Parts: sequence; structure tokens; C-alpha cells
Amino acid sequence: MPIVVNLDVMMAKRKMSLNELSEKVDITLSNLSILKTGKAKAVRFSTLEAICKALDCQPGDLLEFAED
Repeated sequence: MPIVVNLDVMMAKRKMSLNELSEKVDITLSNLSILKTGKAKAVRFSTLEAICKALDCQPGDLLEFAED
């Protein structure tokens, strides 16, 4: 898939654990893990907004287009 999710990179930069982000964004650990591993088929804008607020970043910091 040409969309790469860099959630783990941003979490590491902010020194935030998956549990902590899950609590701040109010998303289950399993759903956050699916997103983090790039296995998600879609993401709601409201979820993306909440993650960006929690990590103090832009959507472009989390998502990247990479051609095969």
C-alpha cells in the first residue's frame, strides 16, 4: 500500500506510549495498533484530528505517500 503510517515515529519523538495515546485520544488499543501497523483501511478525520492534537503534529507528519 502506498500510504505509510508514521504513527510510531511521532510517538517516539513525543515519548508517548501506545497506552497513553489510547487514553488521550479515546481509541481502543487494538484499533490504535491496527492504525500504527498500517493495516487500517481507513481513518476518520475526527480520529486523525484527535491524534494530531495529542501528539502536537500535522496530518502530514503521520501519513506519507510512498510509491512502490
